[in-house]
Amino acid sequence: MPIASAATAPSRAELVDHLVRTRIAGEVATPRENNLSHYRRLANGDRHYWFGLEFGDRWVDEQDVLAVMAERCGVIDDPHHRQGQDTIDPELTVDALDRAAAVLRKAAAGQHRVLFATGHPGGLLDVHRATAEALRAQGCEIVVIPDGLHADDGMVFQFGDVAMLERGATLWHTHSPEPMAAVLDGLERAGQPLPDLVMADHGWAGCAGQRGIDAVGFADCNDPALFLAESEGTLQVTIPLDDHVLSPRHYDPLTAYLLDAAGLAEGPA
Repeated sequence: MPIASAATAPSRAELVDHLVRTRIAGEVATPRENNLSHYRRLANGDRHYWFGLEFGDRWVDEQDVLAVMAERCGVIDDPHHRQGQDTIDPELTVDALDRAAAVLRKAAAGQHRVLFATGHPGGLLDVHRATAEALRAQGCEIVVIPDGLHADDGMVFQFGDVAMLERGATLWHTHSPEPMAAVLDGLERAGQPLPDLVMADHGWAGCAGQRGIDAVGFADCNDPALFLAESEGTLQVTIPLDDHVLSPRHYDPLTAYLLDAAGLAEGPA
């Protein structure tokens, strides 16, 4: 049954059904061969797939990466399944949302400084924006990034409380950690404290976690780095989902569930 309003939080069962119907989880669009290619490249030391994290020689076996992805994301665990359909377990998605809600609840209670960023503005911008708005209503400070930041031949700027990469008046999809590095370095140069918490995705989350900042990240099944980072304790939570489905509105029930679970749906106490 469709969920009529993003303002009304779905039950767990309703959200699981929604995730599968919209292919945010379940049988997702990312093909198995793409997933395995990315796991192999990470294991082979290709830093594009490390998302700003430092793995050393800890993940040099593609099968070890696959095992973590099966456990934490819900991809098919059969190493002989090389082509065709792959999956994200919607129950693992909701489990991770519950863990993220606990982190957000702690941030709200402590009125922490929180930074939001996305490398997927076409999919996840409103998830981050709505969460920032809810935390601000609880007294949290949403970090304002310095002006004039540059990375990867573009500008790093904020829109709707969310840091993103812009080139030529266009918001860019990016896996790079360099925009987050520019933000954190810019804050330090300006004499401003670093965030207590970062909520982000891709290299934005990886870079923050690698620098020792508490971080929550969203990640697709072909982006293993953040799942490995959570397994090592470098990231607080990694939420598995297809990070760019047909409509960004499909993420609204997920956001409503997250904010409700974190106690942020009602406004200030």
